[in-house]
Amino acid sequence: MVDRGSEYRRRGPIFERDTSGTTTRSTTDQRLLDRRGPGDWVHSDPWRVMRIQSEFVEGFGALAEVPPAVAIFGSARTPEDDPYYEAAREIAAKFAAAGLAVITGGGPGIMEAANRGAMDADGYSIGLGIELPFEQSMNAWIDLGINFRYFFIRKTMFVKYSQAFVCMPGGYGTLDELFEALTLVQTKKITRFPIVLYGKDFWQPLLDWISGTLLATGKVSAKDLDLLHLTDDVDEVVSIVLASRNSSDT
Repeated sequence: MVDRGSEYRRRGPIFERDTSGTTTRSTTDQRLLDRRGPGDWVHSDPWRVMRIQSEFVEGFGALAEVPPAVAIFGSARTPEDDPYYEAAREIAAKFAAAGLAVITGGGPGIMEAANRGAMDADGYSIGLGIELPFEQSMNAWIDLGINFRYFFIRKTMFVKYSQAFVCMPGGYGTLDELFEALTLVQTKKITRFPIVLYGKDFWQPLLDWISGTLLATGKVSAKDLDLLHLTDDVDEVVSIVLASRNSSDT
């Protein structure tokens, strides 16, 4: 692997790997959405639109020319010796070898594994971080990193610049991204792209509930279940995404 160095340079909220050699009491999202407090918040809220606009501009500008990419989600709590960590690293390396960039949330656990795997194969590794009330710095395997204040802007970037979502085992954040993508694809708000679940033991109970409760009571249709691909095979994850990409190019 090419030695890319360990130093970063910053452009506003954007981190870039430089090849030349605190805990906060509240978050921006929380302050935006919190209606409590003195009335001057009402008068200051319209000015937040400028900050929101600038964050969109920064994100679009930084990501506009990145290669075709795949987003990989999963738990930040996954240790390095976990089999899912190694699987995420291998999946990302295979995507990179196929010419696809890898996008994660930029943090530890599965995100670190995927960014690391992309670098293993000399691919392009992207991290889209988020301001949190506790410290969570970017992992060390990122070529381009952006820290967002607002979750909804970060989510827009994931959807806009990814050609597929791969969900490894994870918690609320992973489920949030999963169901957001499912809703957008189901309602045709975005062009359909693959949503792959890796880890049958982890995801099968969720799929059983969707089938046995949501489908059984008419809350979703049978074709909605086809929006998800479940596998334990690293190569199948990659082949599903590449097959979809090739079909969309023809």
